[in-house]
Amino acid sequence: MGRKFGIIGVQMFVQGGDVRANLESMKRYIKFCTAAYPFAEMLVFSEFALYGAPYPAWKKDAESIPGPLTEELCSIAKKYKRWLVPGTIYEREGDAIYNTAVVISPEGELVTTYRKLFPWQPLEETTPGQDFCVFDVPAVGRFGLCICYDMWFPEVCRTLAWMGAEVILHPTMTTSADREQELVLARANAIFNQCYFIDVNGVGWGGVGQSRFVDPHGRVLQSAGNETVMMVEILDLENVKTAREFGTANVSQHLKQLKAFPHTFPPYEKGIANGEGFKDLGPVAVQKKL
Repeated sequence: MGRKFGIIGVQMFVQGGDVRANLESMKRYIKFCTAAYPFAEMLVFSEFALYGAPYPAWKKDAESIPGPLTEELCSIAKKYKRWLVPGTIYEREGDAIYNTAVVISPEGELVTTYRKLFPWQPLEETTPGQDFCVFDVPAVGRFGLCICYDMWFPEVCRTLAWMGAEVILHPTMTTSADREQELVLARANAIFNQCYFIDVNGVGWGGVGQSRFVDPHGRVLQSAGNETVMMVEILDLENVKTAREFGTANVSQHLKQLKAFPHTFPPYEKGIANGEGFKDLGPVAVQKKL
C-alpha cells in the first residue's frame, strides 16, 4: 500500500495587511477542504498568507510564538483534525522579527517552527534564522520546511534531504517576474534531492500564483495558474525510496554516488566567501529608508 498521504496546497487570494480577513478566508478553505476531500490530511498555505504585501505589517502584527495567533490556528487544526501549515507568521522575539513557518498537528499541537534562513533583500527586513527544520508525520515519513527565497540556495534543500526529509514543503509569496525561474528551481530541488517538492504561492496581494507540486523524479504533478485553486494530491513516500534506490527516471543514482564521494567540496572546506568567484562581489543591497 505504500506510505500514502493526502495533501492540499491552497493557492489563496490574500488581502494586503488584513490579518483577520485573511484568517477568516483560511478558515473557510479549511472547512470546505475537510468536507470535500476527507482523505487529505494536511493543508499548506502560502508565505504571509495572513498578511500579504506590502511588508510594513511587521512591527504592527508581529507576535511571539506561541501566542494568540498560533493558539487560534492550533484550535482550527484541532477542530478539523488536520495537519496545518498556515503559511508563515511574523514572529517577535525581543527586538528581532522573524519570518516563521509553523506546523500544527491534528491534535492542535504546535509541532515545530522554522525561521526563514534567507530573507529576500532588499525588501524583507526580518532577521535570518539559524536552524534547519524537519518533522515526522507518524507512520508516513519525514517532512522538511523551507520558505520562498530559501529555494534559491541549493544547500538548504540538500541539508533537509541529508536530515532525512522525503517531502519538502515550500510556502512562498512571489509577486515578481522571477516566478518563471522558481518553477525551474522547484523541479531542480526535487531532482537534486530525489524528494517531493510542494511549492505553494498565493494570489492577489499574496503573489502571482503558479504553485507547483513535483515528484521525486522531477515530474510535475500539478501546476496552477494565477487564480485561486486548491491543489489536491496523494503523495506516496515509497516513491522517494524507489527514486533514491534505483535512480531518477530509473537512471541516475546521484544521492548514492554523492554518499560514496571520497572528497570534500572546496567551497565548504575553505569557506564560500573565499572563492575566486565570490571575492569581487559587493554587499547585498538593503532597503533605503524613505
